Amino acid sequence: MEKAVRKKKDICSYTYEELAEEMQAAGEKTFRAKQIYQWLHVKLADSFEEMTNLSKSLREKLDEEYQIAPVELVERQISKADPTEKFLFELEDGNMVESVLMKYDYGNSVCISSQAGCRMGCRFCASTIGGLIRILKTSEMLRQIYRIQKITGERVSNIVVMGTGEPLDNYDNFVRFIRMVSAPEGLNISQRNITASTCGIVPGILRLAEEGFQITLALSLHAGTQEKRKSLMPVANRYELSEVLAACDTYFEKTGRRITFEYSLVKDVNDTDEDAADLIRIAGHRNCHINLIPVNPVRERSYVRPSRQNALKFQNKLEKNGINVTIRRERGSDIDGACGQLRRRYAAAGKEKADEILRAD
Repeated sequence: MEKAVRKKKDICSYTYEELAEEMQAAGEKTFRAKQIYQWLHVKLADSFEEMTNLSKSLREKLDEEYQIAPVELVERQISKADPTEKFLFELEDGNMVESVLMKYDYGNSVCISSQAGCRMGCRFCASTIGGLIRILKTSEMLRQIYRIQKITGERVSNIVVMGTGEPLDNYDNFVRFIRMVSAPEGLNISQRNITASTCGIVPGILRLAEEGFQITLALSLHAGTQEKRKSLMPVANRYELSEVLAACDTYFEKTGRRITFEYSLVKDVNDTDEDAADLIRIAGHRNCHINLIPVNPVRERSYVRPSRQNALKFQNKLEKNGINVTIRRERGSDIDGACGQLRRRYAAAGKEKADEILRAD
């Protein structure tokens, strides 16, 4: 009879306080927790063998009991158009997630994924094709950033949780991630430099408002009426637009952080004069910022981005009504730019290969 393999503990998901308790319970001196935590979250070690200021016996003991969550590089795409890089990482169970590094004058920003796949079903998003496979552990979210820092040798100063997945559909791990990535014992990234995007899960927004965070909340709005939003975003069948906006107002009142409304511009779908008027009614009296995003074409979808001229015309209408609005500058246009595209391409290639093997058999 085969001996059951004991599952190792996910050490990178432990807060500093939790790790200190673990070490104390194991009979180790308390300063060991600080050393180990620094190796994991500051020096960004990928193995316990790297922790050279620990005794060999302690390193072996850690390796027996704990695991540093594997986040292995599969592909790195470097844009020739602008300073943008896209990374495809493989997790322990073979699932893949995408992350993006964008370099700006003010620092380096990384966009990470919070889930493998997504069940929100937004019509223009490649991430939702195939649905949700699983949520990511806190360690798997953190280590996307750590791996990018190690691969590029550059410090990350800004984080955007806008990759594959809905962070509020992975609430507990996401909140733990925010606490750990902004903790002074770790990367110590200012919460004001962190943005999280949600499609509008009302209970999650209200819970987040009570966490005491200073992160920016970005709502995927994409339409100025309930009916049009329902046609683009299935989540709108669960939460009325009025409820979502009220939750955003609560978030602003509790945190003092201005809400960003993300608005994917789709030709002949939500870029008309009427759409602009609907958006003005929503944003005109709110302390908010609107980020217009000409939609990225996705092979499996028929949506088309408006012309540059029409996007500027839409922006101009909002600005004339005193609304703070920008058109997101396109980044990485020569690589798999849209969220989920690189992961989808790998999944499709894997299926084609499997089909070839089956045909050969």
